Amino acid sequence: MEKEIPHIGKLIQKKMKEEGRKSTWLADIMCCDKSNISRMYHSKFIPTEQLIKACICLETDLFVLYSEYVREQIHIQQKNNKHNPTNNI
Repeated sequence: MEKEIPHIGKLIQKKMKEEGRKSTWLADIMCCDKSNISRMYHSKFIPTEQLIKACICLETDLFVLYSEYVREQIHIQQKNNKHNPTNNI
């Protein structure tokens, strides 16, 4: 079964909860409205610049999760191509 792309908004929300932080804290640091943070929590994808800011605020590298996903998908692709060389992207 293929692994899904990480839901970055849920991961940010989880990190905030783990740290006992409120959405208003992140909104103040990111210079945006609390409703923007709430929308971010529900978004599977967020703009790169916004993700960078969130990573810096939370002092965590969430891009690693995307890198891990990409490496896993490449591994699966290579494994599939080994068994079926005519299988292209």
